[in-house]
Amino acid sequence: MKGIIGKKVGMISYFAEDGRQHICTVVQAGPCVVVQKKDQSSDGYEALQVGFNQAKEKHTTRAMSGHFKKAGVAPQRKLAEFRDYPADLPVGAEIKADIFSEGEKVIVTGTSKGKGFQGVVRRHNFSGVGMRTHGQHNRHRAPGSVGASSFPAKVFKGMRMAGHMGVDQVQVKGLTIIKILQEEKLMLIKGAVPGAKGSYLVIESKAPIAEPVVAAAAEATEE
Repeated sequence: MKGIIGKKVGMISYFAEDGRQHICTVVQAGPCVVVQKKDQSSDGYEALQVGFNQAKEKHTTRAMSGHFKKAGVAPQRKLAEFRDYPADLPVGAEIKADIFSEGEKVIVTGTSKGKGFQGVVRRHNFSGVGMRTHGQHNRHRAPGSVGASSFPAKVFKGMRMAGHMGVDQVQVKGLTIIKILQEEKLMLIKGAVPGAKGSYLVIESKAPIAEPVVAAAAEATEE
């Protein structure tokens, strides 16, 4: 599955050539660099490790600095692995947004916004219990019973209750790429994607990569 790492820039309203309006998320898609090629013999599985957003040496741990030096690439802030990458890209090859095409369906994975501690009405869409009249004053947004008293005399694990909301890995499938601005390194994806502005996203697709794109990436690495 081909993929790239990006950063969420924001959302805009985009008008297509046919005049239709699309609400799109603007993503800075790449450029990424191939950091490591994992194989069955040494790692137990095959995958392509990709890095994005160059970091300073002083902000990189000693272990990760050695990892990047072994690959011969600059330190990267964000790493991601893609299994069954449909291209034989060498270590150090640059991956750009041109591996995708306009109109292609993609899968976007990101970290949702943090909402802090929330009650069951906000967190699980409960309706609340109890009457709102006849002197009732403090049970409007309560969760209700969470377990029996005598048997089983405990609250089962996984019961929907109040707690921390957000900061979860969320994956949205079936999103469409509306526009790719190669020079600006931007991609317009129809609809909303998880995460706040500036958060990292992993964009994947099952479609193959065009051969000219692979050849260009390999030639740039050799130079």
